[in-house]
Amino acid sequence: MSNKVYVVGVGLTKFEKPGRRAGWDYPDMARESGTAALEDAGIAYHQVQQAYVGYCYGDSCSGHRAIYELGLTGVPVFNVNSNCSTGSSALFLAAQAIRGGLVDCTLALGFEKMQPGSLSMGAEDRAAPMGEHIKAMAELREMAFPPAPWMFGAAGLEHNEKYGSNPEHFVKIAEKNHRHSVNNPYAQFQDAYSIEQIKNDKMIYAPAQLTRTQCSPTSDGSGAAVVASEKFVERHGLGDRAVEIVGQSLITDLPSTFADRSMISLVGADMSRTAAREVYDQAGIGPDDVDVIELHDCFAPNELLTYEALGLAAEGEAHHLVAKGDTTYGGRWVVNPSGGLISKGHPLGATGLAQCAELTWQLRGDAEKRQVEGAKVALQHNIGLGGSAVVTAYRPANR
Repeated sequence: MSNKVYVVGVGLTKFEKPGRRAGWDYPDMARESGTAALEDAGIAYHQVQQAYVGYCYGDSCSGHRAIYELGLTGVPVFNVNSNCSTGSSALFLAAQAIRGGLVDCTLALGFEKMQPGSLSMGAEDRAAPMGEHIKAMAELREMAFPPAPWMFGAAGLEHNEKYGSNPEHFVKIAEKNHRHSVNNPYAQFQDAYSIEQIKNDKMIYAPAQLTRTQCSPTSDGSGAAVVASEKFVERHGLGDRAVEIVGQSLITDLPSTFADRSMISLVGADMSRTAAREVYDQAGIGPDDVDVIELHDCFAPNELLTYEALGLAAEGEAHHLVAKGDTTYGGRWVVNPSGGLISKGHPLGATGLAQCAELTWQLRGDAEKRQVEGAKVALQHNIGLGGSAVVTAYRPANR
């Protein structure tokens, strides 16, 4: 039998446009988020037995350099890089060490110091990690640049053509997330936009009418979570603040990713669907039991696709949730109360831990103006193409 796992402290920096805070380097970001997480848990760094540090852009052992801002205690520090799912992969590993009974207290921390503009594709003298995905996608849809909005925009276009959704649904998702972010002091953007403003913004991928305000930005920032065993929680009297991880799954690409010959599968829908099913089974819950969700809206079409992958809607019916307002306050679920990646920002290594922080605050009742009334079950979804999907379910420890 696996051991229970709890998040007992979370910390987050404000997400910023790259370079906006002069002299703010990744060790500064890590010190800020890590110190906040430790203070939230009410423990000292010397009580942490292992640390998992995620980032995508940096040198070998940047994770060590970042975590040393919290102390030099000799504990194992693991560097994690899994594209956009890096932060949640670090959380998965930190939780796995607790679940397996190896240690009683771990720290997951993620950061990113990014360059402005579109994401770079990496070194040119070796096989690209996303090479096979891009090749398969280019066989289905004419390639466009930048690649990322093309991938997800084309997947959204496939949904439009197969199921009758349309770009207006993507616009409404972006409008919702920007509106939610107005109440998030950690968000990179805190401005609401009208439907017309979003439609008339700079065009990024024309076939899906995907504009800039439907796309996540590059960002600087960091997030952290202290993860602990039941024994640690009891010993330190942390039950009132602890949030239990009641289900967690990390899934990498499946045969269907390529065999389906579908843009929707190639951008991770089957990984997400498989991870969600495993989490529901582990937690003994279903989609209808969930109150609040933070999911990977790197581009507005992906939020719509993820509704189906998480079981919020049947295949081909996600756009009906948008039309009915079922994914915002007053609806069936509140999805991305933080503003999501689109408006909160997307420093790749920190994103999954920012989602964890938001859901921890929601389940504690500490989300202030963003609070989802009566939230008792939370679900987190984070993907990285190339690829992995991480889904996590949470409940307050003492409910």
